[in-house]
Amino acid sequence: MSHHMAKRIGQYEAMFLFPAGAAIDVEGAIKMARGLIEKHGGEVLVIKKWDERRLAYEISGQKRGLYIIAYYRGPGASVSAIDHDVNLSEQILRVLIVKADHLNEQEMNAVEPQPIEKERPARDDRFESDRPARAPRGRREDQFEEESLSTGDGE
Repeated sequence: MSHHMAKRIGQYEAMFLFPAGAAIDVEGAIKMARGLIEKHGGEVLVIKKWDERRLAYEISGQKRGLYIIAYYRGPGASVSAIDHDVNLSEQILRVLIVKADHLNEQEMNAVEPQPIEKERPARDDRFESDRPARAPRGRREDQFEEESLSTGDGE
């Protein structure tokens, strides 16, 4: 890769996941995320609390998490550098960084969490996995055969 490519500036969306306890100090979490971005040459455009919610699966013993979303402009190398620092951090569980060249600042400010679909009780999940793999159509054909045999057709 050429030296020119490494310095190319892009616009990124970074979603930081903090343990639920960070919700007590949202400003501190935002400051930490901002610090990571700036440490690696990024210029923060928008940064805010996105949501606090139950995690789909436990991460480092955490069942809930605080999400901080940040939009920034910075060198492409900042993506792997921030990811590396988060992997070493004990205060941040995860980070996901994607390109966000298509968004303007108004759109960045408007980003809000989407509602979570109502969670079904575990009992429903068990019921679905206990269903036979056979398609319902096969049962109907069996029923049809039994019904035609029982009509007697003139016997």
